[in-house]
Amino acid sequence: MLRAALGRGSGRCGGLWRNPCSAAASGSARAPSAASASSGSGSGGGARSGGASPADASNVKPLDGVKILDLTRVLAGPFATMNLGDLGAEVIKVERPGAGDDTRAWGPPFAGTESVYFLSVNRNKKSIAINMKDSKGAKLIRELAAASDVFVENYIPGKLAEMGLGYEDIKNVAPHIVYCSITGYGQTGPVVQRGGYDSIAAAVSGLMHITGHEDGEPVKMGVAMTDLATGLYTYGAIMAGLLQRYKTGKGLHIDCNLLSTQAFKTKDGYIVVGAGNDHQFVTVCKVLNLPEVSKDSRYQTNALRVRNRRELIDVLSTRFSEKTTIEWLQLFEGSGVPYGPINNMQQVFSDPQVLHNGLVMEMNHPTAGRIAVPGPGVRYSEFDVSHPKPPPLVGQHTVEILKSMLGYEDDAIEELLRTGAVAQHEVR
Repeated sequence: MLRAALGRGSGRCGGLWRNPCSAAASGSARAPSAASASSGSGSGGGARSGGASPADASNVKPLDGVKILDLTRVLAGPFATMNLGDLGAEVIKVERPGAGDDTRAWGPPFAGTESVYFLSVNRNKKSIAINMKDSKGAKLIRELAAASDVFVENYIPGKLAEMGLGYEDIKNVAPHIVYCSITGYGQTGPVVQRGGYDSIAAAVSGLMHITGHEDGEPVKMGVAMTDLATGLYTYGAIMAGLLQRYKTGKGLHIDCNLLSTQAFKTKDGYIVVGAGNDHQFVTVCKVLNLPEVSKDSRYQTNALRVRNRRELIDVLSTRFSEKTTIEWLQLFEGSGVPYGPINNMQQVFSDPQVLHNGLVMEMNHPTAGRIAVPGPGVRYSEFDVSHPKPPPLVGQHTVEILKSMLGYEDDAIEELLRTGAVAQHEVR
C-alpha cells in the first residue's frame, strides 16, 4: 500500500497520503484503487495490495508492501531493518552462503546452536544466500534492488562499487531506490577505509573518555550504544527517504555512520582494537608481532578467547604498553581491523574525520555570538542540512508565528502583547 502511495520512481500523484501535486490538480487527494496499488509483495501480514476495508483495518501496518533489500551485518544495520520489519516491511536479508552474517558465530551465549546475539536483531526477515563476488550473484542483487523500495548496506565505502553494486550502479536499474549506507566514518574523508565497530566509534567520539570515574581509566559502555543509536538514526533516515521520494518521485542516497573490543593502555594513552572474527584476530596478532598467540590452541575461536580472556588480555596489554598510541595507529593503518584512539573532548572536535563529516556546525547566536554544536549524524544525497538556524531565544518568533500560522493582524497581536498574553523577544 505504502509503495503505491509513495509513487515509487514514477513521480505520479495520488496515494494514501495527501499529495501536493494531486491536490493542486484536482483540489483533493485521492486514495489509490486496489488495481493501482502494489500487489507484488508476496508476503502475508496485512492488506498489501489495496485499501483496507474497515473490518481488516486493524491488521494494516505502516510499511505493509514496502520491500527492504538488507545487505547489512552485525548490529546497527540489522537493528534498523528489524525495526522496519516490525512496521510491516518485507525485509530480504542477503547473506554469504555458508557462514552468513558474522554474528551467527558470535557467542556465547547460544540458544542451542544459534547465536543469541544474532537472534536478538533479526526477527521479521527472510534470508537469501548470495555470493555477491560472483557476477551472477551481483546480477541477482541488482534484480532484487529493482523490485525493492529500500537498499541498506554497511560495507566499507567503495567495496560494493567494485562489484557493480554501489549507489550509482543500483540507481541505474532502480532510480526509485532509497539507498542507505551505514559506515564507520562516512563516504569520504581521511579514514573512511577503516572498519567501524561500536567500541571504536565510542572511543574516537570521546564517549569512552567521559564514561567511568573521574581521573579513572576510560570505560566501555555496557551495551553497544553507538551501534544502537546509529541503527535508530538509520531507521528514521529511511523513513525520511521514503517521504522524500513521495514528494519528488526520485530515490536518494543516505549516509549514516557510527562516528556521527577492548581498550588497551599504550605508552602514552589508550587504543581500542576490535577483532570481530577469527581472521581479524590473526591480523591483530600479526600487527602486534605475536604469531605464537594466534596459533595458541586456547585462542583459536571467539568462544575460546572468551573462555580464556584474562590470560589473553594480559599478553596483549603487555605488548600494547610498549609503543605510543600514534605508533600503534600507524601500524594498524590498512590492516582491515577496526581500531582507533580514545579521544578526549578537545581531540574529538579537532579530529580530521569529525570536521570532514560536518559533525561540528557553527552558527551565529543572537546573544552568545559564534557558537559550535554537534551536527546530525546522517547525510542525504538530494539535499543537505547545512546553514542551521541557531537555538531561539524565548519568544523570539512570537509575532512571526502568529502572523504566518494563525493569520493574526497587527492590531490583534499588539493587544496580545499589551495584555501579556504573549511575549516577543526583540533581537538586537
